[in-house]
Parts: sequence; C-alpha cells; structure tokens
Amino acid sequence: MPIERKAEAAGVFNPSELALLGRVFNRLKIDGQSEQRRESLASRTIANYMAGMVDEEELLSVSKQALGR
Repeated sequence: MPIERKAEAAGVFNPSELALLGRVFNRLKIDGQSEQRRESLASRTIANYMAGMVDEEELLSVSKQALGR
C-alpha cells in the first residue's frame, strides 16, 4: 500500500500512527485511481500529519486538498 511505503520512507511511526495514516488514506483513495495519484495522496497525508495534524477528521479534511493550499 502506498501509505505504508511512504510512511516507512518518511521516518519512524509507531503502530497507532500507522493505523491512523492507513485509515485516512483508505477513506481518501478512489477505486481506479492511478498509482501515481495514490502515491501523491499518501505523501500529502503523511506531510500533513508530520505538520501537526493528528486529529483524524482534521487530517482527512486537509489531506483532500493539494499541498500548499
């Protein structure tokens, strides 16, 4: 899953953090989405989490938008 690869590359996350990132990613991804779009979504979700958005609903909401918006 792209979120797991990106999380592993970004640094060390504990199991509860990985579970949170995975839940958010699974709610955001769309069937039929390209691998590139899913990689981008995973990167965006992790970047938002690392920027301090640790509430699941807030992370979900912000990660729907492209970075820098």
